[in-house]
Amino acid sequence: MLTHKVFLTQTDTTIGFVSQDAERLTQIKQRPPYKHYITAVNSQKTLQRFTRIPSRHRNRVRRSQKTTFIMPDGHSYRLIRDRHHLLLMNRLGWAYTTSANLSGNAYDETFAKRSADVIIAPLEATKQASTIYKLGKTTLKRIR
Repeated sequence: MLTHKVFLTQTDTTIGFVSQDAERLTQIKQRPPYKHYITAVNSQKTLQRFTRIPSRHRNRVRRSQKTTFIMPDGHSYRLIRDRHHLLLMNRLGWAYTTSANLSGNAYDETFAKRSADVIIAPLEATKQASTIYKLGKTTLKRIR
């Protein structure tokens, strides 16, 4: 069953853990349980099942690449466009995504490989992190 597995894969921005089980990711990363994960989705249609995008920002979200959006409800979403990462996302539909390290620490390959259930090769060097925007009904604020 794919929903409870933790995948170690090259995401669109970095090497990371991908899973539909947020509790499992929280245990692995030793992260506070109240923090939200970024929800990666494979299409605009899947994104619409989770949240309503403010009409002023719909075009921006649709055309975005390697960008995470924090919606007015406080949850964050990233629409996946990278074709290699999209192969996994099309099988899952959606998944929580996070960097493959302990919370607050740098990437450690041995920790990452030991913690994952499934390793999807190739794992390349980390790229630049995604840009993060916080969307309001009319406002847009750049977080990272």
